[in-house]
Formats: sequence, C-alpha cells, structure tokens
Amino acid sequence: MLKKHWPQSEIYWWIEAGLAPLLEEDLDLAGLILFHRKGWDGIPWWRAMWTSIREAREKRFDLVLDLQGLSRSAIFGWLANGGTFIGLDNLREGNREGAQIFYDRIAPRSPPGTPAPERYAAILQPLGLSVDWNFEWLPARTKIAETVRQRVEKRSGRWVMLLPGARWETKRWPAEFFAETVRKLSETHCDLNFAILGAASDKPIAEVICAAKPESCLDLTGGTSLTEMIEWLRFASLVISNDTGPLHVAAALRRPLIAIYGPSDPTYTGPYGQAGAVLQATHLECVPCMERTCAFHERLACLRSITPAQVCGRSSAILAGQNIASSLTVA
Repeated sequence: MLKKHWPQSEIYWWIEAGLAPLLEEDLDLAGLILFHRKGWDGIPWWRAMWTSIREAREKRFDLVLDLQGLSRSAIFGWLANGGTFIGLDNLREGNREGAQIFYDRIAPRSPPGTPAPERYAAILQPLGLSVDWNFEWLPARTKIAETVRQRVEKRSGRWVMLLPGARWETKRWPAEFFAETVRKLSETHCDLNFAILGAASDKPIAEVICAAKPESCLDLTGGTSLTEMIEWLRFASLVISNDTGPLHVAAALRRPLIAIYGPSDPTYTGPYGQAGAVLQATHLECVPCMERTCAFHERLACLRSITPAQVCGRSSAILAGQNIASSLTVA
C-alpha cells in the first residue's frame, strides 16, 4: 500500500531472520534488516542486534512504522533514529509492554473485533493515506513454482494440504482426527491427494496421518523451504489447518480453507477474508482462553469437540462446489 501511494519510496523491513524468505525478492522492498528472536542471552546475539541497529541508523529513515507494537519492536524503532516514529494503539499492538512511550505519533485505535491486517493498515491514517487491498501478496517465485508444479503433476487429481502442527499444544487438533479425516474424504472423493506440510518436529504427526491412506499421502514435513511451502499451498484445492502461521499464508493466497481453532480468538487472528472457514467449539465456557496449556476439566475439549465428521462435511461441500464449477465451465 505504501509503495502504491509513494512509488519512489525505498521501503525496508525489519524481520526475524527465519522468516526472511517470505519477503526476499519482493519488488516493493528495497531491502531487509534481519534480527534473531532466540539467543539474546549470548554475546553473538547482542553483536548481531547492534549490527542491525547500526544498519537502520545509517539509512536515516524519514519514517519508521511499528506494526508489532511490542517492547522489542518499539525499542528498535526508537533506536533506528528515523524522522518520525508511528505506532498503533491497540490492546494487542502498541498498548502492551510500554511500547507507546517510544512513539512520536499514534494511529487511531481500531474497533473491537477488527482483523489483524486491518488493524495494521490503520497506521496509514496519520499519514493521510487510504487503504487499498488491490495488490498481489507473495507472487510466485518462477523456478521454485515450476519445481513444485512438476512434483504436483506426477499425481493426477486434486491436492488437499494439511497443516497439523502448531507452536502450542492447545492449538493442535489431534493427529488421529486428521487421519480419520483423510480416511473419510478418500472414501467419498477418489481423486484426492494429501500433502502434509510442517516442520521436522511435525513428522510424528505426519506419520500417523499417512498411515490412514499411504498411497494418497505425501509427507513433506521438514522437507520444504519456506518458499517451497508457499508454492505447495498455491496448488491446494483445499487447506485444512490448525491455527498456525502457514494458515495465514494460505489465506493470503486465497485458497479454500478450513481453519480449526481452539484457545485463540479468530475475530482478531482468524484467516483474513475467510471468517466462515473457522471451526471452533464456542459452546464451551472456556473458549477462547488464550492459554498455552489446558486447565479445563476435560483436557483439550475445545479441539476434541470438533469432529472429523464436521471437518469432512465442510470439506466435501467445498470440494463438491469445485466440481460443480468445473462442470459449468466445461459446459
């Protein structure tokens, strides 16, 4: 949005090093300034942090925008010593950890229930700039996309991408539920392939899922780079996911979704533009608890209340709709 308003501007992004591939080669960016989230208790971390601060100061930025709104990002933005430092005024961004004491200007607070991307976009208001969502995020990386395409096309039929991992245990739908979903969908849709995406630590989960239908499943956990994962998601006819980062990549790519939510509040952090894709046990009094560990008397009831039958029903409706659309196109 900034680049559309100010075509001649040079925009840099301060980003955690592990996520840098999301933005590398982005034509709207002049560059990235990296930091490392882990390792702050060691001298190398502090040396690297000082290097990134010095790099930012040397740029002599006219404007610094803090979308994260935590003490870490606010302190870095202040130390960058730009012309004007603007931050947010939301409970989740800016109004935590004392971040606002570092800002020169503060964007108007977003109303309760405003989705995260719209909360971030509010930072344009102090600049007098309008919000315009008419742009493509994460354009295809040609070489990587072609490599993934070749692997996808080795199997006939449609691809369902599964994202069974999550940082919190309370966000992980049981592996056996994913497995049952694969089993049931394979019975009703004979043309489906299933790719399990995630980190290497998700491999035990993937093994449980693949055992349900070995000939239809492809375990990609720990086997793709971040950019390769993006291209796999781009080929999805359906994405079934826990509340995890790649879910939001799939939403940005506008893929059909089923998003399984436990303790989180999808009003604030649900898949943008697909609020109807969320399945959540809102009948439970503890939902959303926003806790990393479950203290409910029936452990992980919020996740176990969402059944494979529910997910399969929603999935079949989406997949059947695609079949109808294809028939209409041919006719």
